[in-house]
Amino acid sequence: MRPEDLSPREAWQRYVDRRRPESTDHTATTLHYRLKQFVEWAEKQNIEAVSDLTGWTFENYETARAGDDIAPITLRNQMKTLRQFVRYLERIEAVDDGLSEKIHVPKIDASEKSSDTKLATPQARALLQYYREFEHGSRRHALLEVLWNVGCRLGAIRGLDARDYHSGEQYLEFRHRPGTGTPLKKKRNGERPVALSDPVTDALDAYLTRGERWDVHDDHGRRPLFASRLGRPSQNTVRVWTYMATLPCIHGECPHDRNPQHCEFTKRQEASKCPSSRSPHQVRTGSITWQLDSGVPPEVVAVRVNASPDTISQHYDKATPRERMEHRRRSYVDQLRLQQ
Repeated sequence: MRPEDLSPREAWQRYVDRRRPESTDHTATTLHYRLKQFVEWAEKQNIEAVSDLTGWTFENYETARAGDDIAPITLRNQMKTLRQFVRYLERIEAVDDGLSEKIHVPKIDASEKSSDTKLATPQARALLQYYREFEHGSRRHALLEVLWNVGCRLGAIRGLDARDYHSGEQYLEFRHRPGTGTPLKKKRNGERPVALSDPVTDALDAYLTRGERWDVHDDHGRRPLFASRLGRPSQNTVRVWTYMATLPCIHGECPHDRNPQHCEFTKRQEASKCPSSRSPHQVRTGSITWQLDSGVPPEVVAVRVNASPDTISQHYDKATPRERMEHRRRSYVDQLRLQQ
């Protein structure tokens, strides 16, 4: 088969397979789903070969996606990935050179590049106070303590083994293990020890000693720190655990005037639909904001959460200007007084 005769679906599968060895599982999955939207649309337009793609094709696709009322950042990311895909097609001579430049990647305001949704500090405090008093050492208690106090990514917490927790020295060790299914987003550059406070180590110690952790191994013989009954949980399972752990009715009355005994959001499959439950990424965003508000220097926060200070400032620090004044600059006012 000549490269120009590849169908959009065949080219898509070939591109993702080509990128997989150099990408994390998360990145490969992201590529897969971003391009899946385009491939399915192209098939509905009866586009049989990539050689049929034109600038008009991409113009119509962008218009169709924008009409689906998706977030501006989502549209931008999908069109950016599509341009990378077409550049690959240019390289293998499946399409004419320069076709990728006909793909419009919309520009967006800095405020639209990331979501403002986060686990707010008061909500995190109320949840952790409840867990420390009434569910000390439960899996969801230990999970939320780590997510909130460390600010790590979903893939990083999923990849932790029991041996990565050092109770006596009070730290967690994050390691890149792509060969056994738990890569870090930044690979070797994501490896680091992260110090833990007393409440976090107390929660982890209780979690490991009271029998809350399933005593299982994963498919590679490793003992995951946060284990499911079947071994190492999938990313989606950890995501669901986090939604369940952040339901507001756990520590108080429902802010949405619903009866928790009859609310479908308290069910595992529906927890993500609760307006106040939060995903691991939203907990990470709240944690980073809280750490900065607590006076931890941005350079230190960057190492703990494995992100550059610029990335933190642009994507994760969701404090309002008033909050920055009160929590981060107010303490310096006394230093500005003229000495008598």
